[in-house]
Amino acid sequence: MKLQQLKYIWEVAHHDLNVSATAQSLFTSQPGISKQVRLLEDELGLEIFARSGKHLTHITPVGHTIIEQAGQILRKVESIKQAAHEFRDEKTGSLSIATTHTQARYALPNVISSFIGRYPEVSLHMHQGSPLQIAELAANGEVDFAIATEGLELFGDLVMLPCYNWNRSIIVTKGHALAEKPMLTLKDIAEYPIVTYVFGFTGRSKLDEAFQNEGLQPKVVFTATDADVIKTYVRLGLGIGIIADMAYDVAQDPDLVALSASHLFSPSTTMIGCRRGTFLRAFMYDFMELFAPHLTRELIDRAFEAQTRQDVDLLFDDIVFPVL
Repeated sequence: MKLQQLKYIWEVAHHDLNVSATAQSLFTSQPGISKQVRLLEDELGLEIFARSGKHLTHITPVGHTIIEQAGQILRKVESIKQAAHEFRDEKTGSLSIATTHTQARYALPNVISSFIGRYPEVSLHMHQGSPLQIAELAANGEVDFAIATEGLELFGDLVMLPCYNWNRSIIVTKGHALAEKPMLTLKDIAEYPIVTYVFGFTGRSKLDEAFQNEGLQPKVVFTATDADVIKTYVRLGLGIGIIADMAYDVAQDPDLVALSASHLFSPSTTMIGCRRGTFLRAFMYDFMELFAPHLTRELIDRAFEAQTRQDVDLLFDDIVFPVL
C-alpha cells in the first residue's frame, strides 16, 4: 500500500468518480490512476469502487470506510509536512479560508490587510460559498479555516470557535413609512414584501424563528446570498431588506436608511471552524487572534484538546464577545 494510492482513491472520490478529471487535477495520466486503484483493491482483496464496464458507478460500502481512513492518513501526512515547514521558516507558507460573501466583504478586509502586512510571504487564498460548502471544505481538509454563522455545527470533526455576535437591520429607501416608526415590531415588518438572505445563509434561521414565534408569515419575495444584491433590489422597490448590521455603510449607502432590528431578532454568532487534528502554524494562530482577539493561542489549544463540542463551549462561557 502506497500513499500515492491513498491519494488517488481520495481524489477520485472527490471528483465525482471522474478519473479523467482526477488525472487532470493531479497532472498525471488516467491509465496510471486506474492501474494504482486496481493494485490497491487487489492488495486489499475487495472493491473500493463499483464499476460498469470501464466506468466507476459508485463507492462501495467498505469503500466509504477506506476512503475516510485514507483521508485521515493524508491529513496526518500533511500535518507532518507543515510541522517541518514551521521548523524551517515560520513566516512563509499558505493559508486558505472559506467563507460567505458577507464575511469576505464586511468582516475580513481589515483583518486580511493586517495579516498580509505581518506575513508578506504567506500566500492567502479565499473561497466563497454557502455555509454547508464552506464547512465541507474545511472538514475535507481543502481549506484551513471555515468562517460562517450557520452550517458548521453539522460537521463533528470541526473545532468551532465563537468570534463575534451580530444582529440585523431593516433597510428601506429614504422616505419609507417604516422610517417614521419610533420602534419597529415584527408585525410592522410582516406587512411589507421582504428581500433577505437565502435560507441557510448569514443567520437566516434566527429571522425565520422570530416570525414563527409570533405566529407571523413574512412575505419573502426575493432572496440572495449577497447583501449588496439585497440592497440593489431594495433600491428597485422590490421590498424592504433585512441584512446583517455590518453590511450597511452610511457612506456607501446614502440613499438607504438602516433601522435597528436588534430588539426583534436573537443575535447570531459567527464562528471560525478548523478540522480537528490540524497542525496550526504560528501565522494561523495569529490570523485567528486578529479576527477575534479573545482567541489566544492558549485558548485555541485548550479548545483543540477538548473531547466534546460541549467541552469547547464551556471554555467560552465567561467571555463577552464583541458585537459587529
